[in-house]
Amino acid sequence: MRDSIIDVSAEVPIRRVGDGALHGFFGYYNKSNFDAADRRLLGNRTPLFTGDLTGTEVAEVGYFDLADGDRWRGLGTTTAWNWQMGCQAQWVGTSDRVIYNVRAERPGGPGAIYPDFRSRVVDTATGAARELPLPIYVMAPDGRFALTLNYSRFIRTHRTIGYPATAQEPELDRAPEDDGIWRMDIETGETRLICSLRRLFEHRHVPSMDKAFHWITHMEVNPSGTRFLFLHRWTERPDDEFCYLHRLYTINGDGSDLRLLEDADHPLPQLAEDFDPSAHGTFDYEKSEWQISHPLWKSDDEVIVWGPHGGEIHYQLYNDRTGEVTPVGPGLLDENGHMTYGRDPRWMLSDTYPDAVTNERVLFLYDTEKDLRYDLGTFHTPPDLGKHNRCDLHPRWSRDNRAVCIDSVHEGPRQMYLLDIGPLIDRLEGRSAG
Repeated sequence: MRDSIIDVSAEVPIRRVGDGALHGFFGYYNKSNFDAADRRLLGNRTPLFTGDLTGTEVAEVGYFDLADGDRWRGLGTTTAWNWQMGCQAQWVGTSDRVIYNVRAERPGGPGAIYPDFRSRVVDTATGAARELPLPIYVMAPDGRFALTLNYSRFIRTHRTIGYPATAQEPELDRAPEDDGIWRMDIETGETRLICSLRRLFEHRHVPSMDKAFHWITHMEVNPSGTRFLFLHRWTERPDDEFCYLHRLYTINGDGSDLRLLEDADHPLPQLAEDFDPSAHGTFDYEKSEWQISHPLWKSDDEVIVWGPHGGEIHYQLYNDRTGEVTPVGPGLLDENGHMTYGRDPRWMLSDTYPDAVTNERVLFLYDTEKDLRYDLGTFHTPPDLGKHNRCDLHPRWSRDNRAVCIDSVHEGPRQMYLLDIGPLIDRLEGRSAG
């Protein structure tokens, strides 16, 4: 299969975004940080390179103006952020407004669901800002609503993507009726719980759930905004990711028609008293044969995910209507990564985790029609960054699909980079440069 992997890095220009005065990054792969015109690039800036975040560290929120020499335009600051997801900054549909998570100035208050955290909407043209009652996780593509969940549950299970409490971490029940997935209207701020953890606990219940702590992650809305996907996870040992159990679900935007696409419940030898979780490397879990991770919509009816099915783990493509499952790139794409499809579903963008020997990550483009992988570049990461401070590439398409933005530390500091893949796509699709 090595003949199916083609190194095209020599024909893909790459440049750092901005002047590098501060460390810059965006975060996750599942949303584009480019505005609708590909002229502005959302990001975060901080003087910190690494650090176990306490909830007091300040990050700048803003965008680089790509049409004005990458000039930084600040929109505000936040202490509700982490290295993996930033502050969940997102463009509100195709508008000039940006939404991002902030810490509540006055935690608590009447009706506060998650009292420490809110979200802020800023008009980039006027600077006018308003606060919404919940933090956000992901926006609907048209910007009408956001989905959110309890970031304090991540502090218990996956600190890498959580926000520390302002004072004391809240007491959290294992699978309560009043916690789960919330839908928030962006214009009115109206909120409602559309799927509780108790509902997921009871849905096709299995014994491994009984003593476990439950949470939800990786929510994504389909292109038309009608359905969304998410992962339900549970564990008796939150400090060991190898003890996580997973289900992949889809559901309507109002909480109806819950569909279970994959259940990765399995025996857990890690629960034995003599098992040593420190024997695992930083990225071993991402390569686990039971891991379900990084789901994303390919279309309104298709979900791409890394996970097990039928006794094999691959990139898998699920049909949400029929339940049919098709492996993507078997024998060629054999590592977990952060994958997204372009506007033309022929092209899938993804990356790898660091090689255990070389500490190099690979960024690549996969041609689904010809079953070919084009390596766009390799990027070194220091092996001592650890799990919470690591800098995954998290590749993100520009809106016109002619550029890719990544976060990287291959030159030392944490920065964002742009790769120009337009001419490569033209060549591979047989279009002339003119």
